[in-house]
Amino acid sequence: MCGIVGYVGTDQGATDVLLEGLSQLEYRGYDSAGVALADPSIEVHKKAGELSSLESALPESQLGDEPAGIGHTRWSTHGAPSDANAHPHTDELERVAVVHNGIIGNYQELRDELTTAGIEFDSETDTEVIPHLIGSFLEQGQTNAEAFRSAIDRVEGSYAIAAVFEGDETVYAARNESPLVLGLGENGYYLASDVPAFIEYTDRVIYLDDGEFARLTPDRVVVTDDTGDVVDTTIETIAWDSEETGKSGYDHYMLKEIHEQPTALRQCLRGRLEELSGGVSLENIDEMDWNPPIRLVACGTSYHAAAFAARLFRDWGVPAQAFLASEFTATEIPLSADSLVVGVTQSGETADTMRALREANRAGSTTLAVTNVVGSSAARTCDEVLYIRAGPEIGVAATKTFASQQVALMLLAAELSNHRSRELIRELRTVPDQVQAVLDNSRAKEIATEYRNADAYFFIGRKHHRPVALEGALKMKEITYKHAEGFAAGELKHGPLALVSEKTPVFAVVTGDGPIAEKTIGNVKEVEARDTPVIAVTDGVSDVGRYADHVLEVPPSTGITSAITANVQLQLVSYWVANELGRSIDKPRHLAKSVTVE
Repeated sequence: MCGIVGYVGTDQGATDVLLEGLSQLEYRGYDSAGVALADPSIEVHKKAGELSSLESALPESQLGDEPAGIGHTRWSTHGAPSDANAHPHTDELERVAVVHNGIIGNYQELRDELTTAGIEFDSETDTEVIPHLIGSFLEQGQTNAEAFRSAIDRVEGSYAIAAVFEGDETVYAARNESPLVLGLGENGYYLASDVPAFIEYTDRVIYLDDGEFARLTPDRVVVTDDTGDVVDTTIETIAWDSEETGKSGYDHYMLKEIHEQPTALRQCLRGRLEELSGGVSLENIDEMDWNPPIRLVACGTSYHAAAFAARLFRDWGVPAQAFLASEFTATEIPLSADSLVVGVTQSGETADTMRALREANRAGSTTLAVTNVVGSSAARTCDEVLYIRAGPEIGVAATKTFASQQVALMLLAAELSNHRSRELIRELRTVPDQVQAVLDNSRAKEIATEYRNADAYFFIGRKHHRPVALEGALKMKEITYKHAEGFAAGELKHGPLALVSEKTPVFAVVTGDGPIAEKTIGNVKEVEARDTPVIAVTDGVSDVGRYADHVLEVPPSTGITSAITANVQLQLVSYWVANELGRSIDKPRHLAKSVTVE
């Protein structure tokens, strides 16, 4: 969601670093942007709208040599998008400027207290209480560092906070349940909510943990705990560079990332398949202590991957259930020391999923993170972690990370159920090439052109294809802003069939020719009888093509991997419909890449 950038150093002015960092965080979703510079007084510049609006408003002749600064892209929670509500915020005397991600749970109590003390607020945000709190402690004679820490001690909720003070070449920061990462450069130090903000400057990072504080000066970084004691930090090296976060000639990040799926899947599978035994090898996973049932918790696209995995577990003899993380509570779903809770989260920072995992930890359960981001909160919170290895994903709508989650969770299900099948291993080996074949031969663009003006889009599938139908509908909603729904195919006749018409194309995922395919074909016939266009996503084994207006082909397979290739076709349809409609594909309105508030 909101993006934070901070910099202090000697090799360049802070303004350029902050603006470049904010541009690299635009994918997270935002509605305003701003910077605060310590030079030596506090200078704040902020604007509602896109980053370009802020850049146009900056007095370039007055900027260039600032030694320290912070920047922010805001995704509104408290107060509408406006110049006043944009970050950074300052105290009344403009001695300190603050940016903040997350939600201050006790902000109204603090605001009332500060208002009673005579302080006037300029915004509707919860964030503004922080600089005013800091200012009140400065008035009591505390140092900058002391006032910052004292203010944070008063704050409740989730937060990543950064601050700069007048006359102080230092960036102060703290986190609790919202990500912050430090970058260690040769002649400067960086702070951000995500690595892409500074990856072009350094690949050496320190991830802050909950309750930790950081102080960045031109010559060093100091991390302390909530008691003020210095923390022995671990420096990690990021395994990708700035080129991986570019568009590489594609019109949109989303299209680039759809086409990166064969590579992402090969990375996910590398070193994890055992050809001779027909099993898989996941480091440390087989050593976990747990008993069924397995609970998977996730949100959005990750929830669809979790639902796909839950069915696999059940098919292979292990009771499992997928829960929306926002609905998951340990009091309603009893957990014990031998329970296993699997959190599926691309970013490793999703607030609802992190809350569910923390509840599971408090209950004494074993927790496992399935995530894309090394060093993320989920990776550090859980007992074990399974990385999906998809590489950086910039587009807000998840594509390659969903496919990688599907494959990683297949491996997990095989490992934990002790499911051994040379046939499955062979299929997994061929999946990257099958996805490439879909990308090379898809007719999705042609179909998108024909149906771009549809009133709504419906997606149906059974068993392993039901989560694919749900994900197909979600992608269509996210980037086209058109109404779309995904259903278990058999549920159409229990209500949704009332909605179909000649202006509501139905995408039906049908592979193989067994009983499941036959039943889904029956649902296709129900739709066809009502003059509704049908697009079959099929491997051609069944005769579903006879009843469809169009066919999107996927390579034949003998098992569950068709759920991956079918999804790629649906991703392409959504992309091309959005492109035809001129939508903001990489940054859909109102949405954020990493949802760090509940």
